[in-house]
This record gives sequence, structure tokens and C-alpha cells, in this order.
Amino acid sequence: MEMKRCACTSSSIFWFFTSGLPSDVIIEVDGMLFHLHKFPLVFRSGKLACLLREHLEKNSDIHKLKLTGIPGGPDCFELAVKFCYGIRLELTGKNVVPLRCAAEYLEMTDDFGGENLISYTEAFLEEVVLRNLKECMQALCSCENLTEAEELGIVDICINAVVSMACQDSSLLSSPVPNKSMHSPGGSLLWNGIETGARPKKQSLDWWHEDVSMLKLPLFRRVILTTEKRGLKPEIIAGVLLCFAQRYLPGLNKRHGSREGSNSKSELLTSTSVPEDERRVILETIENLLPVRRAGVPTKFLSGLLRSSILLDASPHCRSNIERRIGLQLEQASLDDILIPNLTHNLETLYDIDCVQRILDHFLDQSTRQLSPQGSDVDGNMSHQSPSSTPMISVSKLLDRYIVEVAPDVNLKLPKFYSLIEALPDFARTSDDGLYHAIDIYLKAHPWLKEDERDQLCRLMDFQKLSPEACTHAAQNERLPLRTIIQVLFFEQLQIRTDIASCFLVSDHSYHLPHSSAHGALTSEFIPREDFAGTIRNNNALKVDIDRMKSRVNDLERECSGMRNELQKLGNVRDQGQGAPKFIGGRFRSYICRTNDGELRSQTHAKNRRSNAVLHLNTSTVHNSSQDNTS
Repeated sequence: MEMKRCACTSSSIFWFFTSGLPSDVIIEVDGMLFHLHKFPLVFRSGKLACLLREHLEKNSDIHKLKLTGIPGGPDCFELAVKFCYGIRLELTGKNVVPLRCAAEYLEMTDDFGGENLISYTEAFLEEVVLRNLKECMQALCSCENLTEAEELGIVDICINAVVSMACQDSSLLSSPVPNKSMHSPGGSLLWNGIETGARPKKQSLDWWHEDVSMLKLPLFRRVILTTEKRGLKPEIIAGVLLCFAQRYLPGLNKRHGSREGSNSKSELLTSTSVPEDERRVILETIENLLPVRRAGVPTKFLSGLLRSSILLDASPHCRSNIERRIGLQLEQASLDDILIPNLTHNLETLYDIDCVQRILDHFLDQSTRQLSPQGSDVDGNMSHQSPSSTPMISVSKLLDRYIVEVAPDVNLKLPKFYSLIEALPDFARTSDDGLYHAIDIYLKAHPWLKEDERDQLCRLMDFQKLSPEACTHAAQNERLPLRTIIQVLFFEQLQIRTDIASCFLVSDHSYHLPHSSAHGALTSEFIPREDFAGTIRNNNALKVDIDRMKSRVNDLERECSGMRNELQKLGNVRDQGQGAPKFIGGRFRSYICRTNDGELRSQTHAKNRRSNAVLHLNTSTVHNSSQDNTS
């Protein structure tokens, strides 16, 4: 016996069951006509038996019925009819739920024959589908358009099964499967002697992410909420959300440039067939499902969500929450994570600097709550963290790299650049090399800045935090104001003097140490013999350093002498009223001059006082350096 499908001119489709007997029942389902026999149907289906009795037509051997709203449509009705005729069904995760709902619709209970279709489908669900993730996910996907599945509780059963498999111990992360007797020779699962096509999944931490992400938003949300109630790790939940977001949200892991902002936005919004309004709802739902724990979500993922919220014009509440999450773990961010493109219509700047400042505000608010101004925690206990390991230090380095990246933007106004530099407190930076690099780039990209604006910007640097290499570069940098160059030279001189003094102090202590030991202050039994060799090596190294320092001082004296001669020539040119500023800048790049604090404070913007002050500084430096050599 078999069923044959035949098309007719009326665009309907006839189904004939060839059993050698003429059909006595015609049932229409969604435009398809099934020519069947009455007795196999009434023995299995209570609904069909009732309808056939009600529609019995006198003086006619053919009964005509029309079924509307049957779950699964003609395909599921065909499977139900095959079951009534005793044909073995090929059940899968895709068709078992609609068929179970159709069996409920047709009232195919055990009251109409033992092991009826309801019992048959429920057995397959329990023994195969609910024990295998892929089959279970297919069944769950088939529930999305079936309200009957919700009424029968199948949706909750499948969700609980998925979550139970996901929450198993890491050693049992592969999909649970029945015993080996239920495997075909090819390795797929068997049920009732039929290959289901399901295969055991390999053990992996994210073995279920891709399967769950195939669900539509309502069911996906229910799965995530159930996993949270079961105590699944936030990192795993974040991984599922990431996998789901990658299917719908544009620009999730991309860095977008700037001048092509509008074009990039248009391309990204049309990169998927999902309507923009639906993607906006998906984004806001994902943001609402993010784990509460601070470090549970990767910063890169949050940054991608922030970009998507800008592209999709998400609600201000959604965007603010994402910015707050990034700020709470800003020390984990990379430079690309905070390079948020400016996609507004005016395109004032390449990157959204206001967004980064809001993120920094969230970070500072958190830091203020955690640490008091004296460096103690909320309970008043002193913090024992090393400055290099604190989040503030990491964020300061990240911010300096960000400022370097945005500094070449010619549309970046000075007040906004100024506020970026001042976003973090002074103690956050252990070195101002990155800040100096950013300021130098900004001055190069904005040559029209006035002298007082340059001077105001350079005052943000702490010259004592500059490395020797940065000081050398700054002393020769013609873009810096003269006042800044003098300050750099002054602090470099102080550092050299401090190094020389410390070398002499250590050297004197090392030379007197054996002498005092010989006079009984320190006996040989307290100084191991093997330490004397190390002490001698250290003394030799100190002597070399001292000689190098003395040579450097001599070089400085010669350079300052040359500077005096140049300044004397400058005095002759000064009366002519031209060429002096350029002459000063050029000569400052050729010589490294040393100054002191009292003389530095006497500098003004007038050219005459600058020249006299620098001449006086150099004379004092030579005198002090000579005294150091004599001592």
C-alpha cells in the first residue's frame, strides 16, 4: 500500500491511497484533497470518527470533510494518515512536534487503539529528542509557529532539556546519547530501526552556542533566562549572546573608519535581510540579557554592541547601559575597543570623542567608590596594590594611545582635546611620554594655533615624567613654545645633577666601607669574603659612570659657552626687529642648555627679557658645573 500524489488543473493536489479498494472519504486540508478509506481513520482518530458521523450523507457512499487549522498542515496530516494505515514513520526533530500537535488535534489517543500516535510521538521525544542537543534544538525551532506546542508544554520541556545539557559538568559536555545499541553502522542514532541522522557531538566548551543561536528571539530569550536561573557561568551566557548577535547585528566586530561613516552605515544596515526595526529590538534584548557580573562579558563584545547601537539608533537607555558596562571594565579594553566611529550627520570629528569621555566618567565614578582620595578602600584600609597593576594606570596608558590616534584630526577643537587630556587625574600617569607624543602630533596637525594656545596645551605635561629620550626630542622640537623648551632643559639639568650627586654619595660610601671595617667598626666575620669581589666590581662601574658624568658636564660647559656667543650676536640683530624668533628656535635645537628654578620663573614672553634671562642662566650653569667638578 502506498499514497500517490497527483496534480490536477484546478491547482489542487490529490492524494490517493492505493490499496486496491475504492476511496470512500475525501478530506481537504489547505487545498489538498486526500482520497482515503473510512475504517482505518475512525479506528485511530476520535475527531475524524465524530466528523464522519456528523457529515454522513444519505444515498451516498462518499464522505467529504474539510479540516482547517490542523497543526503542521498537509504534511503532518499525511504522516498521521500513514500511521493510521500502519506505515512506519520517519520521525525527526523537525517533524515530531508538529506531528504531536496534529495527533492532539485529531484526538489520536490510546482510547482509539493501543500505542496511538500521541504515545508514539511522545516516546520519540523522550527517548531521542530530549537526549540530543541537535534534535532538541530542531524540535524547539519547530515550536516557534505552533501555539499548540506551548499549550501542550512541549516548549518548556525542550527548553529545560537544552539547559540541562548545557549545565552539565565540563567532562560531560558532549550531547548525551542512548546506549550503543541505538547507533547505526554509520554512527547515527537509531529509533525504531530508522536512522535519525543525529550524531554525537564532540566535546567542546561552546558546543551548544551555534545551535541555540538558530532560535528566534522569543524562544532564545527564554532559553537564556532559564540558563541564568540554573546558575550557568556568565562567561558561557555571554558566549551564547555573542554567537546570536553575530547573526543579526551589523558591525559587531569591525572597526569602521570615519570619513566614510555615512557610506559604511548604509552598507552595514543593508548587510542582512532582517529589517532594521527587528534588529533594534534584538540589540536591546541582548543588552538586557547581558550577565550582571562585571567581568562576565568581553569588552570587545560590548564595543561591538555599542557600534551596533549607534548604527541602529537604539534607545538612549540601551546605549547608556552599554557605555556604563565598558566603563566598569575599561582597564580590559584595547585601543580598537574605544575607537568608536562618529556616524552623526555633521561628521565633526572622525571618532565619537564624547562617547569615550562618557565611558571615562563611568570608570572614574567606579574608581571613586572603590578608593578614597587617600588611596584607601571603602572600609578605610590602605590599598596595597602596586601602581603599575592598578586599573587607573592601565586606563591612563590606554587613554594616551587613544589621544595619539585622534590627535591628527584637523576638526578636533582645542577645548575638546584639552578635556581629553584632563579626563584622568595627574597621578594616573607614571610617564608623560605618550602625552608628549600626542601633543606633538596635535601641534603638527594644527599649525595655526597661537603661541598662548600652544603654551597652555604644553602646560598639561609634567616634564619630570618625561624620559631622557623624550626630553632630548622636546629640546629640539621647533613646534613647542620657547617657555616649554626652557622648562624641559631645566628639569633635565636637575636630573643630571641628582644623578651625579647620587653617584658621588654611593662612591664615597663604598670607599669608606673597607676602611671602617679595618678600624673595627665592621669585622671580617660579618662581611663574607665572596662579597668583596662584587663590591670591587660595583666600584669600578661607579667610577666609569662618574667619568661619563664629568665628561657630560664638560660638554655642557662648552655648549653653554657657545650659547653665550650666539646670544651676544642675537643682541646685535635684535635692534633690527626681524629674524630673532626664528634664530632663537634654530639655535635651541643645536644646544642643550641647563638652567635653575629661580631663573626660570623670571622668563616672560618679551624677546628682550628672554635673551637676557637665557644668557644669565647659562652663566650660572657653567659656574655651578665648575664647582661640582672641583668638589
